[in-house]
Formats: sequence, structure tokens, C-alpha cells
Amino acid sequence: MAADRPRPVESHETADPLGRAVLAFQRGASGTLRYRDGADTQDGRVREFYFRPPAEWDDETIALLERLADHEPILDVGCGAGQHALWWQERGVDVTAIDASPGAVAAAGERGVEDLREMDMFDLEFDRNRFGAVHCVGTQLGLGGSLAGISDLLAEFARVTDGSALAVVDNYAPTRLDREFFGYRPDPREGVARRCFHFEFERETADGDRVREVGSTLQFLLCSPDRLREATIGTPWGLRSVHRDDDGAYYRAVLDKRGSGPNG
Repeated sequence: MAADRPRPVESHETADPLGRAVLAFQRGASGTLRYRDGADTQDGRVREFYFRPPAEWDDETIALLERLADHEPILDVGCGAGQHALWWQERGVDVTAIDASPGAVAAAGERGVEDLREMDMFDLEFDRNRFGAVHCVGTQLGLGGSLAGISDLLAEFARVTDGSALAVVDNYAPTRLDREFFGYRPDPREGVARRCFHFEFERETADGDRVREVGSTLQFLLCSPDRLREATIGTPWGLRSVHRDDDGAYYRAVLDKRGSGPNG
């Protein structure tokens, strides 16, 4: 192996590059997180996505967090470094945070998240009706892989929530996306596309070696709000409102168990 080439560590199946990057940032250690799609790379923006303080959050984010707080206890799915869980916790809101990444869970624990579990969102280890709200952002819903897969995930969220529960999920609407969007894969169906990439975390060891941890390829389904509404069919959830960012591609959707409402 060339001296200037990073040494790979762990298999794709067991690697946790995103979690390693989050934990390294938490501990003040160096390292570089990248998204990779073939030859294309993009910075992982660890601070922006996982450690941005509430003072930098937009008003709509705060409003949605407050809305969920009215339905506690909250299940924070894919909590990352725990920034939202900590916001609720500091306000006395009952919140349980989960993430499939061991590194992210370790970072969230070090930051002070109290009720914290390493757990797969597709197999929630909770009793029925345990929560009053679900928070699942970071476009994780798209890991369902298909509209049917998203529907199955929403059904799992429904199982662990009570009859008046609220959920906030997010995604990108393909009809408003530039085809240059990182990892974009077109689909012939209206309002549906895919996004594919993997994470790589490169760091330097105490011995001065450079190592690179490479994760498995992630495949997200991108869907418009109308397609998300289709995915709720057959579940107790209805799409109540849609909150878009400035360019309209990224959106957060509020779901509840009272039936379908306006597109927003």
C-alpha cells in the first residue's frame, strides 16, 4: 500500500464512519467526514448537521419541536449527537432518543442525553402506545427504500404511539430538485427518485498513520408530499401539513392519527 494512501479499517457491514465522525467532533479530535458517490465527494458538515446550537436554529424548527413537546413522551429517532433530545430534556420534556450508530449514541451520552438507546428504527423495542410523538428527521424515512417500505416504517411508528400521536418526518421533493443534487438517481415515476451515497471518515492515528473507515452504501427514497401521503394509506397516519425551506425542495411533514388533511 502506498505510504500516502489511508489504511482501510473494518468491513463496510460493521463500519460506523458517521458515528466515528460525530464522536470525534464531540471529543475535539481531528478527522474528515465525506459523502461519496463514485468519484464525487461532499463534505459531511458534522458541526452544521449535528452540533449547531439552538440559537442558530430557524423559527420553524423551534415551532415544530414545541408542537411535539405538547404530545410527550417523544421518541427521537436517529438522534445523532442528541441536539434535539437535549433541547427537550432541558425543558423538562419526556424524551427517549435512539440511533443505530454506536458512535452517535456514545456522543449523545457524553453530551448528557439521559434516556438513550442504540436501536434500529425498523425494529423498535418498545411496547404499544408508549409514546405520544415521533421525531424522525435527517431524511431517514427514505431509508425505507420504497413507498411500501416507508409505509412499513410508519406502521412501526404507529405501533409504539398512542391514538392521538403526532409525528414530524422530512424528505426532499424530487419535482423541485436539481438533477445535480448529490447522489441523485432519477425514477420514471412522478414525485419519486432515489439518492445513493456512502460515508467515509478519515483520521490520523496516534502513530501518525492515516486510516479511512468506509460505510455501506445508503439508498434513500426521495418522495414528494403527495407520494408521502400515498405511503400513509393503510396506516393510522394522515398528512396534516407540509413545511418547505426557501427553495421548496426540502420539506418537513407533520403527520397525525386523525386522518388526512391539506397538503400545506
